[in-house]
Amino acid sequence: MTTPSLPGSATLSRDAGGARLALSGDWTLLHYMELQARANELAGTVGNDVKVDLHAVGAMDTSGAFVIAELLGSQRTQALSQDESLPPARRALLKTVGDAIDTYCKGVKKPRDAGFVVLLERIGKAMGSFWKQTLKLLAFIGITLQGFASTALRPKHWRVTAVVAQIEQTGLDAVPILALLSFMVGAVVAFLGSTALASYGASIFTVDLIGFAFLREFGVLLTAILLAGRTASAFTAQIGSMKAREEIDAIRTLGLDPVELLVLPRVLALLVSLPLLTFIAMIAGIVGGGVVCLAVLKMSPSMFLSMLQEDMSLTQFLVGMAKAPVFAFMIGVIGCMEGFKVSGSAQSVGEHTTSAVVQSIFVVILLDALAALFYMEMGW
Repeated sequence: MTTPSLPGSATLSRDAGGARLALSGDWTLLHYMELQARANELAGTVGNDVKVDLHAVGAMDTSGAFVIAELLGSQRTQALSQDESLPPARRALLKTVGDAIDTYCKGVKKPRDAGFVVLLERIGKAMGSFWKQTLKLLAFIGITLQGFASTALRPKHWRVTAVVAQIEQTGLDAVPILALLSFMVGAVVAFLGSTALASYGASIFTVDLIGFAFLREFGVLLTAILLAGRTASAFTAQIGSMKAREEIDAIRTLGLDPVELLVLPRVLALLVSLPLLTFIAMIAGIVGGGVVCLAVLKMSPSMFLSMLQEDMSLTQFLVGMAKAPVFAFMIGVIGCMEGFKVSGSAQSVGEHTTSAVVQSIFVVILLDALAALFYMEMGW
């Protein structure tokens, strides 16, 4: 016949010999609510001068030891574990619970909000990260150029099939969405131009606005931004997935160069695709603007084309097309580099894919701004 479990109790008494806390009964999970309530009543009354007597305690488990540690504090609990008059198992339990409270149950101090100092710290970290990323990008550009140089004179290492497949994916498949986007942007530019110039009686110069905008800027910029979001992310996801599945390690084990096998065909395909897509974007944008001029300004197609031919020189076309290979190279390099930086998890693939798109768009816009300043100084 089992003995009924008696709930634990704590009695605080004071006499001539000093204060004394006597614990008795079973300090177990079964009586946790009663024990916790009694501990809350005695909270703040048990000082370091109070003697603690545990000899009348019956059963004790981790829950009871935790209530005692909360009542007495971790240091007093650890001190009780040194009492050799207690059973070894009970002393070990008290020591374990006291150590755990002292180690893991400390409240985390909130960092002091320093305001301006925190802002400077975040700016410094961002600049440091930007500088490291720039160095990695320059290093990867060097590796890619070295790969081109070492492969150019060795026709056996040319990956013609891979290049053609990448040209189809990055170039041919992007024609419909790029042509539609450029057509709509050309129409919007024509609408805005005709509206703004109408107040000056110069609506006819909407043709020049469309020509200059798409030949110099919008054609190549829209193409580069579209490929930065479409192709750079695809490059990162493809190479990153291979990195996560350790396929790149297998390529190295076979004695092959991952840069030659994965990076060069993709970058070369972009170098071919982006200039061609830029030309298509220019044509689509000019056609979109021409449709608006025909509908709003009642301008005949022959008049539109004659004005475009008279006012637009070949220099405007070449200025825009000259930026296309640079943008293509940077988009391809950034997309491939972020793929090689994937650590091995699906989350890492997503993070680096997003990073590739953001970096590619940022670099494209930065290079476009620098090119505009250069062309302005050169008078082109």
